[in-house]
Amino acid sequence: MIEFSLHPNIYATGKHKSLRSMLEDVWVRRHTPGDGTLYVISGFANYNGGARFYRPFREHTENGGKIIAFLGGSSAQRLSSRQVVEALLECGAEVNIINRKRLLHAKCYGSATSTGQNLIISSGNFTGPGMSQNVEASLKLPDNLLTQANFQWPSLIANMYAQTWLRYTPQLTTPDEPGWKLLYDETPGLKIILDESEAVTLILVLGHADTARIQAEHKDKAALGSQYFWLSKDSFDFFPPLTIRNKKGYKGTLSALVKLYYVDLDINDPQCRVTFEAENNLDFRLGTGKLRYTKLAKQGDIACISRIDEDAYELRIIKRNTPVYDLLNTHAINFIGHQGKRYGYIDNPQFEKITGARLKQRA
Repeated sequence: MIEFSLHPNIYATGKHKSLRSMLEDVWVRRHTPGDGTLYVISGFANYNGGARFYRPFREHTENGGKIIAFLGGSSAQRLSSRQVVEALLECGAEVNIINRKRLLHAKCYGSATSTGQNLIISSGNFTGPGMSQNVEASLKLPDNLLTQANFQWPSLIANMYAQTWLRYTPQLTTPDEPGWKLLYDETPGLKIILDESEAVTLILVLGHADTARIQAEHKDKAALGSQYFWLSKDSFDFFPPLTIRNKKGYKGTLSALVKLYYVDLDINDPQCRVTFEAENNLDFRLGTGKLRYTKLAKQGDIACISRIDEDAYELRIIKRNTPVYDLLNTHAINFIGHQGKRYGYIDNPQFEKITGARLKQRA
């Protein structure tokens, strides 16, 4: 069956409503680790673009499978990052970097296995935004239609190898090779200027799990455990690279440390942890421990998390039954889970206009 999706959450002809979901179907749910070859072709790539797939990629190559990736690279443009290439190489992938500004525009993903082929053609790059909040179109084609079209992944890759492009295959053991110089560095703290499109505010309607410890007394059982806000599984583009790996226990996580300013408390947390449950339920959670016991937020209130820099955020709580709440609530159009919890994004200037707030970066 052909499946088309305009995402996020806009239109879909099948059960897969996003590029991420289509890739999960091809690379995880319907794939046996070690069977065949997985393919990634993308002009842009960053670490968070692959965060969902590093563990299944690693399991695939450890069981004898192959991964072949073609990514764009440029010494002048931020096309692909060192971090995503390093992660793919650590998974056992073969990574090819194409050197020429804007040469590689194609975005194709898929597999060739003992059960057939899959091809996903998408406008979405192998990046956090491409996997989550950018408006992208994706088309998933099954094996029978690819056979009718005489499409073969090995033939496509062979023809890409045969081009006269400047192509590099970086290795972890040779960090001084020219290919590495075509990749930009995602390391937090390098004073990367936040792109205007990323200066947004997350509008999050809080659920019981978000607020139970905020409303608890010090000796309540409800206060036990860590205080988090649980976020959407599609939050890859809202946070810096999730390059801190935790391998404790069976299920690993990927995290990043960010600066979080609690506006209502006038408190800064310079080491706030955001975590992606990469090997468990795939949720994001934002540590909000400063809110524990404060009674500042109840279930149904809105948390406004404004991104003001590459790794800096402001947090405000908006109470129910207020005019500002009603205006912001209309922007929380996407559901998280099946309990009615919702979220959405608005541009920071629009958020300032609605709330009368003045975000630090714009002051």
